[in-house]
Amino acid sequence: MAKIRVLVIDDSALIRQMLTEILNSRDDIEVIGTAEDPIIAREKIKQLSPDVLTLDIEMPKMTGLQFLQNLMRLRPMPVIMVSTLTDRGAPETLEALELGAVDYICKPKAKTETKLRIFADELVDKVRMASTAKVRPFEQSKISQTAIAKDTQYPRIIAVGSSTGGTEAIRELLTSVPANCPPILITQHIPKVFSASFADRLDRMLAMDVFEAQEGMIIRQGCVYIAPGDYHLTVKRFGTKMVCHIIQTEKINRHRPAVDVMFDSILQAYSSSVVAVMLTGMGADGAQGMLKLKQAGAITFAQDEATSVVWGMPQAAYNIGAVDEVLPLHKIPEKMLKAAQKK
Repeated sequence: MAKIRVLVIDDSALIRQMLTEILNSRDDIEVIGTAEDPIIAREKIKQLSPDVLTLDIEMPKMTGLQFLQNLMRLRPMPVIMVSTLTDRGAPETLEALELGAVDYICKPKAKTETKLRIFADELVDKVRMASTAKVRPFEQSKISQTAIAKDTQYPRIIAVGSSTGGTEAIRELLTSVPANCPPILITQHIPKVFSASFADRLDRMLAMDVFEAQEGMIIRQGCVYIAPGDYHLTVKRFGTKMVCHIIQTEKINRHRPAVDVMFDSILQAYSSSVVAVMLTGMGADGAQGMLKLKQAGAITFAQDEATSVVWGMPQAAYNIGAVDEVLPLHKIPEKMLKAAQKK
């Protein structure tokens, strides 16, 4: 079987060496070249035709974001951002995902053997996933909202789960949703330093109010609640209201936040008055929770393979009979809004 051919792009010789050693230690991956800046990288891409790139954001001559935008416009290919993920750097990494990067990973801060092993395993998983991901040319998105009467009532809430490719799928999903939308709760697998920036970014560009969910926040129409990184988003009743309940219990399906935790909590709080949506993502998180929701009377949708970056989570839900309808991403907003109006 052919190996996954990787080009490593980073201005640090130490990082280039570390990534090369990690990836070459696996039988199915081969680093075919390295580049210290985007100018050299551009020539090596032409010469070597790699399957996957790893790319730093802060580099000389041209930033990683400038290089990525040019690449995704002219020669789209799977890119994993390997950078220092901090509160300050979160917006740049989110922009990289918007430009078409498949995924991201944080350079290890601590050099302990355990931390390096965790980083190595995660990097390898992401490179393998990226080699199969669907990558599209970068295009400026067009906003077109679904027409919904301003006084529309929604007996059902909407719950969304996603992972790899999910930040952009969520943005596209919500772009066509009107300001008077039903309450929307979202669990996206995301690091702690990203969730607040992600919510702020969506809030600036979308019609509805978007929040990083906080403890005790009342769940209202016209609002979207994003699970905070490293915490599960759940729901509990407080008097006559439903509120966000943020917990830091153990990881489920290797994730915190986990989609299954949110779906299970919503089932307890809302019973069948739910529309559940599964978007692009690697793994099977949320499949069992979606099945329980469907069995209780919830309406369920999953993103199709053609429009998913990785058809893992939607496929897992579909395979166990948890999905009422599989749809391309652009068709989900209208369907989920109509479903939310059903009693």
